[in-house]
Amino acid sequence: MNKHFTFTINSICLDENYHPSDKTRITTNFANLARGSHRQANLRNALKMIDNSFNALAHWDNTKGDRYSVELEIISVNLDIDGSGQTFPSIEILKTNIVDHKTNKRIEGIVGNNFSSYVRDYDFSVLLAEHNKGQAKFSIPDDFGGLHGKLFQSFVNSDAYKQNFNKPPVICLSVSDNKTYHRIENQHPVLGVEYQPNESSLTEQYFKKMGLQVRYFMPPNSVAPLAFYFFGDLLNDYTHLELISTISTMGTFQKIYRPEIYNANAVAGKCYQPNLKNLDHSLTQIVYDRAERSQLANEQGKFAAEYFIKPYQKFFEQWSANFV
Repeated sequence: MNKHFTFTINSICLDENYHPSDKTRITTNFANLARGSHRQANLRNALKMIDNSFNALAHWDNTKGDRYSVELEIISVNLDIDGSGQTFPSIEILKTNIVDHKTNKRIEGIVGNNFSSYVRDYDFSVLLAEHNKGQAKFSIPDDFGGLHGKLFQSFVNSDAYKQNFNKPPVICLSVSDNKTYHRIENQHPVLGVEYQPNESSLTEQYFKKMGLQVRYFMPPNSVAPLAFYFFGDLLNDYTHLELISTISTMGTFQKIYRPEIYNANAVAGKCYQPNLKNLDHSLTQIVYDRAERSQLANEQGKFAAEYFIKPYQKFFEQWSANFV
């Protein structure tokens, strides 16, 4: 069943000259920034924000706050199901690399960070919407996210992943605006103070099927907790610099995309509920089209249905039944 089921990995540098490929989901964070008349300024300013955030967190032996810079790679994962050479753009993530200008060394960071998937668009924007159409009460389809979770785990366990990356991925997302988060006593020198939600979210359940655990931390200099999805032991499997590379990268994207939460003028308290209608926040000087992002998610889900889900439906049913 897995004989012709292969992943191929391509990477491209995310810098101010980046142009999204035809296979990139145009609603993903970095692609959204790289469109329109402000594209180059958007990218330049976002990358500068990431560097500034990194240096603020990695402040030891860094008196001028300019010791480090972060280089980003876009990792595109294509899936060939039947060995024909025809591939589908299954996953797109980011990899961080850290440049230490004091030692002139380049340090490998964390892979994952941002997470982009056409199949996830299908699940949330097409399958979930169709399942609840005309229903009085919201519900989740049986085995919602099952196929997506198995595909992701197959990728992480594949030879392609192991040949390119030394550690499991960490995905960093925003908190849910319909959950309440309570600060607990645990504190990490880089990740910051830990929060726990009052209940599990649909996103948590979805990522659990991908094999990922989640913990919520509000790093130093931040105003709201971030969600960290990971395998293994988040606090001990990664170095401080590796974790900082993820915090600075995804914290910056969230300030741009979710300023009501992550660029708010008040810091989250011991009991915190994110509010997307919060008016007490600041805007970055970076143009981000949130309306278009929402509108296009449905189109991307339909693309996945037409070119991936439906043509290989029988294969996926058999493959999922035998998945270990």
